[in-house]
Amino acid sequence: MASSASVLEDSSLLSKLDRGLEPIERFMALISGLAIFSLMFLAAWSVGGRKFFGAPLMGYVDYIEAAMPLIAIMGISWVQRDGTHIRMDILVGNLKGRVLWLFELISVLLILVLMVALVWGAWAHFDRSFDCARPLCSRDSSIDIGLPTWPSKLVVPVAFGVLCLRLVIQAIGYGRAFVLNLEAPVAVPLNLSVEEQARLEAQQLAGHD
Repeated sequence: MASSASVLEDSSLLSKLDRGLEPIERFMALISGLAIFSLMFLAAWSVGGRKFFGAPLMGYVDYIEAAMPLIAIMGISWVQRDGTHIRMDILVGNLKGRVLWLFELISVLLILVLMVALVWGAWAHFDRSFDCARPLCSRDSSIDIGLPTWPSKLVVPVAFGVLCLRLVIQAIGYGRAFVLNLEAPVAVPLNLSVEEQARLEAQQLAGHD
């Protein structure tokens, strides 16, 4: 069935992989949202402490820096799944059929190559800061209150690694759509109107009868 994100599902292995990865992406997006929400409390604490007690929250900037990878990266695979990540649709939005699936496949493969390189570099960056022979397993720390930086650095390759899995699934989905000339492939985001979404749901339900 079509979800609100216009990602169609069926009983195929590809769709099962798509649905299996989704809870992980949803959890990571939740962590990202909680990190954003927590910054409001930190800001209120810091401003209130400065205003009423003359003592702002110690290490406020350090906490923000540590939370930035959570805010900026943890939810990236989730938005890639449902097609809500920032993208230019001026050209692609006017394409149909095999031409559309080919363009989408090429773009996903290019992104995948870039993300694999970023995972490699981000892991090396994390590895340089992680050393369990040192206090808090950290070779470096924040300037103000000495927070270890390796947890924040680990978030980057983990989040990008999940995104790579999502891109592989979407590449297979677009490749399958291109080869078979599918109208509505599964496991990839589709730009559907309300009428199109209702029609595809009806067709898929009829196909399971």
